[in-house]
Amino acid sequence: MKLSKQKLRWAILGLCLLAAIRVFVFAAAFPFFNNVDEQAHVDLVIKYAHTKLPRSIEPFASDVAFCFAVYSTPEYFVKPEQYGGQYPPPNWLLPREQLQKILDDEIPFWESRLNHESGEPPLYYALAGGWMNVGHVLGFRGLSLLYWVRFLNIGLAAALVWIGFAATRSTFPNNQFLQLGVAMLLAVWPQSAFYSIQGDALSPLCFGIGFLGLVKLLQNECPGIGLAVWTGLAIAATCLIKTSNLPLPLVAIGAIAWKIFLSPRNGSLRPGLITLGVFLLSLAVPLGIWFAWNHHNFGDLTATKSKIELLGWTRKPFSEWWSHPIFTLNGIKEFWPDLIASFWRGELVWHLQRMASAAADAFYAVSSAIVILATGVFLLRRGSKNNEQRFILWVALLSFLSIVAFLVVLSISFDFGQCPYPSREHPYFTSGRLLDAAAVPFFLLFVHAVDRFGNWTRQHWLRWTLLGATVLVLVVSQLQVNAPAFSSRYNFFHRKSL
Repeated sequence: MKLSKQKLRWAILGLCLLAAIRVFVFAAAFPFFNNVDEQAHVDLVIKYAHTKLPRSIEPFASDVAFCFAVYSTPEYFVKPEQYGGQYPPPNWLLPREQLQKILDDEIPFWESRLNHESGEPPLYYALAGGWMNVGHVLGFRGLSLLYWVRFLNIGLAAALVWIGFAATRSTFPNNQFLQLGVAMLLAVWPQSAFYSIQGDALSPLCFGIGFLGLVKLLQNECPGIGLAVWTGLAIAATCLIKTSNLPLPLVAIGAIAWKIFLSPRNGSLRPGLITLGVFLLSLAVPLGIWFAWNHHNFGDLTATKSKIELLGWTRKPFSEWWSHPIFTLNGIKEFWPDLIASFWRGELVWHLQRMASAAADAFYAVSSAIVILATGVFLLRRGSKNNEQRFILWVALLSFLSIVAFLVVLSISFDFGQCPYPSREHPYFTSGRLLDAAAVPFFLLFVHAVDRFGNWTRQHWLRWTLLGATVLVLVVSQLQVNAPAFSSRYNFFHRKSL
């Protein structure tokens, strides 16, 4: 059964609403401040809100230290047994004298610590800082203001569903299964970055917009200048959120260049060269400004040198890269499942235990590997129909794999010293949230593989069954894994004014 355009749009809007509700519920359930460097990210958001941009690795600000002292929960890092089986009440409920003693101890402690994320790209923090100022104008203060910043992710998640649908519709305009499937997976995607203050929630939206623009550029012989501009700006914005997204512009440039120079065409090269030039300019100007700022203030283009020194990492000689355990079967078995599972469900801990389901993690690792391998086999086959769609699938696959490859290079090129993560004992970057930018391309590949399998078996009902089973796994595992947070006395639902 094929839906009319109007009914399809209503279905997608319903999925956008579902994504918004999901993010609100879980973002409100989790207390502050989680184990994924949320303290560091909140510090930067507040500094950007006050237009105090970091110019070096700086200490935590005093007003941020106040927030840490008053609103932090011990539930992420400390087991309840250390408190006799029950956590103490939130600090904001303590009598003024007791609270003041805590402030006298905690604020100097945090003010003496350096924020290792000070050199992170600025876009998310500028956006979240502006959003914080809006909340301040609306009268939010204290814990409510912190949750207001988190709730920015509600709009990001809803918009991501629509962008995923739009990108899939542009690539496969006649396949409603793909269009609905991608939107459904994005609507229930249990990535915990959306339940936290951090830039990883913005990356998939920015590159989703860039990927949509890239699809349109690759489909048109004479695309407009405006399309090239906003595509370049969207991909530049992706890099201005996370340094780990820097491989994505290379994939985009390579795809456009391939389209211009190596694919069959009608007419001259001139329109394509103009498109490429405008795209490169739109990409290069924002990144160039960022690189110049970093070099002037931090001493290197990406502002990572001082962070690396602070964490105690050292670069290994090139000859020592190849002895890394990632090049062994055991290393791959350690790297891939951890990386891809945390891409699907995030990296939060609770009572010092990873918030994860072993069965769901196994599903993520196996199904994702099958999808990537099956897509590679399909794309390498000769005689497949519709070269344009195949080319876009190649771009989607390379977008995802380019970030994976970047994390592999980072893993093998450093000695991590005494750093707890990554470490000498576990020398892998397995933070799947760093893959978040490629969410739209990845879920397009995932649903396309399900669709191809259904067509291959000639059992079209099977594809809806597989998609429904995947959605069910995501929903059930998410509810099961995140359930402990709802009972926290430190979360949004239990807040009380100071």
